[in-house]
Amino acid sequence: MDGRAAIVPIPPRPNPTTSCWQDPLHPLAHHRTTSELPRLASSVVIGSGITGASIAYNLLAQGSSSSVLMLEARTACSGATGRNGGHTKAASYRAVLDNIRDQGDEEAAKIVRFEYNSIKAIHAFARKHKIECDSWEGETVDIVYDEGQWMRAKKAVSEIKRVLGDDDPAAQYEFHGALETKKRFLVDGALGSVSYSAGSISAYMFVMGVLELALKKGLNLQTETLVTRIQRSESDQKKWVVETPRGSIRAERVILATNAYTGYLYPPVRGIIVPLRGTVAAQRPGSGLPKAGLDSTYSFIYRNGYEYLIFRPAGSRFAGDLVIGGCSTKAPEEGLYEWGTTDDSAIDRAIGQYVHDSAAQYFGSQWGEDHPDGRIRYQWTGIMGYSSQGFPLVGLVPHEEDLWIAASFQGSGMVLCFHTAKALVTMVDGKDKEELNSWFPQAFRMSEDRLKHKFRGRLHEKTPMDIEGRSQL
Repeated sequence: MDGRAAIVPIPPRPNPTTSCWQDPLHPLAHHRTTSELPRLASSVVIGSGITGASIAYNLLAQGSSSSVLMLEARTACSGATGRNGGHTKAASYRAVLDNIRDQGDEEAAKIVRFEYNSIKAIHAFARKHKIECDSWEGETVDIVYDEGQWMRAKKAVSEIKRVLGDDDPAAQYEFHGALETKKRFLVDGALGSVSYSAGSISAYMFVMGVLELALKKGLNLQTETLVTRIQRSESDQKKWVVETPRGSIRAERVILATNAYTGYLYPPVRGIIVPLRGTVAAQRPGSGLPKAGLDSTYSFIYRNGYEYLIFRPAGSRFAGDLVIGGCSTKAPEEGLYEWGTTDDSAIDRAIGQYVHDSAAQYFGSQWGEDHPDGRIRYQWTGIMGYSSQGFPLVGLVPHEEDLWIAASFQGSGMVLCFHTAKALVTMVDGKDKEELNSWFPQAFRMSEDRLKHKFRGRLHEKTPMDIEGRSQL
């Protein structure tokens, strides 16, 4: 792993694979608010995924006259957010035992509530602003095949109820035995299952909706504008110089919303934030699955990994299709070679084949026959960012003036990014006080100490959310 973690990230590839969410491209995909690149900006946000878009929106929603410029290397929302698996699913119980041990009861409870509330806020924001993004809220189920994982799940849910209280909305889980799991969720061979609240969404369309709102408030969005370097101005140490092939921008502050690519622009986080390529496919369902579609989203949990699956809800394009991802540990060497890569223009053959096969294998006799047009409608990859401690890095970069970061979302972007953006803007505004500490986890904050923790491997196998999300990619 040390060798993979030491690979220097390269910038986003110009020819990535196409996700189902990005076909067709949104009208904002190639948007440039001004034909010429501004030479001055109050804030430069680098990255146009859910983190960058939400940061820009929150900066502008305050009604400040300060200018906000967003730079995106490719088309808008072409990174992990636009390439994920569509899950808004926290699976907080999967990490809570580690968090209680390492962070204590209070902080562990704060993380669980943060994840739950962030998911609810995304769907509520989409409703309030009438963003058409296939937003669906309902039940998810984790199908468990390994005895160790099953026993750990029971202990973890018990601990969540202890630290949050039995009645807390974020502590509501239900266990199902093997027979009930087979009958209700149409799978064979499981020890049991755990169901709880979650959802799904087209993160691509959600972010495009957020960008549209931010543009109305004054955002200058410049797509297909690769940032090649950031550095302090030689003539004014209080300003940053952001360099691109289209020219340079002088900025009062720079905000890195670049997730797995952050080490490309800011070398001190190389080996701290490590990329992982994830693989996802959109599939036509087998003939034996319910004609009205599935009524739950899924994760399939085994000893050393998982897959996740959502269905496209009624009214969406290709309604009833399945979107499935994960699978990297099924590759040779448990997918070690997928760490350290930022190449989303290619799909590993072994992982791609496993993604192709896995849904039909999990549903077994219930799958039926493949669709006459074939199983796969789209297959793609995306790049997630991971840290050694299993948490994002959020806040002011140590020993830098007005360089801010919100990155390394552990494959859980749709669970973490939306409220993280709100927290970061609160910090930028100088309002980092008791109210923020009451809901934003201390473990997520950027610090000098966190820059000392080199990546040694994924801290704990979490059920994915989205590529940017919980391995949704």
